[in-house]
Amino acid sequence: MDDNDDNLPYCKIIFIGDPSVGKSSILSRFYDDKFDLEYQPTIGLDFQHKSYEINGHTIKLYLYDTAGQEKFKSLIPMYIRDANVILIVYDISVKESFIHVEQWFKETEDLKRKDAILVLVGNKKDLEENRQITIKEAEDYAAHKGFLFKEVSAKSGEGIEELFYSQIFQEIEKIFFIGDSNEIDDKNEKDNNNEKSRGGVKLDDEKNKNTPKKGGCCGGGYKN
Repeated sequence: MDDNDDNLPYCKIIFIGDPSVGKSSILSRFYDDKFDLEYQPTIGLDFQHKSYEINGHTIKLYLYDTAGQEKFKSLIPMYIRDANVILIVYDISVKESFIHVEQWFKETEDLKRKDAILVLVGNKKDLEENRQITIKEAEDYAAHKGFLFKEVSAKSGEGIEELFYSQIFQEIEKIFFIGDSNEIDDKNEKDNNNEKSRGGVKLDDEKNKNTPKKGGCCGGGYKN
């Protein structure tokens, strides 16, 4: 698939949630099946893009990884506004990160587009012995809010393929490929204009990381 094809429909996916819940690690595991053992907090916002095939249709995914620190929250609203998929990530071994999901949801509620897909993701399933949030708690919350829900481990890769290919991609297909093709063209043109009006993010043919990351330690091998 050709990432240079500007005629492809495109879908914007944003990852939000507390610091150190593993947003970057989930993205990395999905994007190129890698896991970095060294903790590297996201500074501001990180960006990657890649083309995928969904049931015979090719679509370009724009993946936005946000920093969870309070000082960077002001950057998030402009990317939530036209995101097609919003993943709210928490750490199953840190109760506070699940409690804060409601706050993160409220950050999106008045800004997100009407057809945005919201997904609750419990990460670090490999830390089962330290679990503080039961699957039922998370399932009940997701059902109440109308979210998709999946527990994953970015470290082992467990659940990542199912999250994207069996859940998110199915919903993307409904939005982009089940309906009038003219609606897709109009949607892309509108999104392009929105991107230009706010300066946008420069897209390159290779993996694009707009903001450098700085290394760190003591993060249990999870990126932000």
